[in-house]
Amino acid sequence: MNIDRIRAAHGRIKSTIRETPLLSAPFLDDLVGKRVLVKAECLQITGSFKFRGATSAISALSEADRQHGIVAFSSGNHAQGVALAAQKYDAPATIIMPADAPRVKIENTQAYGAEVILYDRASEDRDEIGARLVAEKGLTLIKPFDNEEVIAGQGTCGLEIAAQTQGIEEAAVLVCCGGGGFLSGIATALADEKPGFTCHPVEPEGFDDVARSLISGRIERNAQTSGNICDAIISPSPGQITFPIMQRLCGPGLTVSEEEALRAMAMAFEHLRVVAEPGGAVALAAALFRTSHLPQDTIIATISGGNVDAAMFQRALEML
Repeated sequence: MNIDRIRAAHGRIKSTIRETPLLSAPFLDDLVGKRVLVKAECLQITGSFKFRGATSAISALSEADRQHGIVAFSSGNHAQGVALAAQKYDAPATIIMPADAPRVKIENTQAYGAEVILYDRASEDRDEIGARLVAEKGLTLIKPFDNEEVIAGQGTCGLEIAAQTQGIEEAAVLVCCGGGGFLSGIATALADEKPGFTCHPVEPEGFDDVARSLISGRIERNAQTSGNICDAIISPSPGQITFPIMQRLCGPGLTVSEEEALRAMAMAFEHLRVVAEPGGAVALAAALFRTSHLPQDTIIATISGGNVDAAMFQRALEML
């Protein structure tokens, strides 16, 4: 992965994606004692950064491959991104989703025209289901993070951050992290555009496979893949492609509790007027509650998604 590939992806998709704002609020600065900037990818088309990578990957396929059809697996945000990107390129899409994914994500994926196949996280393997569909129907698999064109598409967010932070030479960039595609893309872009910026993964407590992998120097796995409200960023382990990128370019990981994620959701709504889902709020939660040890005076946090059920959002607002 390199900056040229990210720039090429940006050239293909810039007319399709939305450039999202970099937001700030004096209250958040005062709370943290640092400048806090929030990259609001919850305002991206389909409600998350995943539309960038999906559009990049599908736009890079041949017309023949698109017509044969696309398959992807996701708890919801990658699903919606692939479904809409496939629709825009007239490619049939089949999405493999966990049965316990938020209902709004399943319904939105279906509304974009994709066929949804539900599976049990505890007893079924989404990779096996995807491999079977590829073999039986000749579909092209678009992985949620371990795909170079997906990573390049996510890296376009890093290009935007660089353009939006003119005059800032040093910052800690906190990125919501599951398998590492978003972080890998952003870190690659910023290594070229903003070498004084340091990128860090942020994960839920108990699901910190990336942080542990960066410490041990080898890919670590989570003991379980469910049981946390931050469903959007829970993956079994870092990717084979993403881990070496993160190992080369990223600083230590941070973790946050479910309560901190909910509090960050509430504060994002109250002070920025944006809606975040739990997994999409972990980087902001880390910025607000876990950055006293970081030396930088500027913290940049992604809100990676805003596809949250009403009941979960109400739970967050009760933290105010």
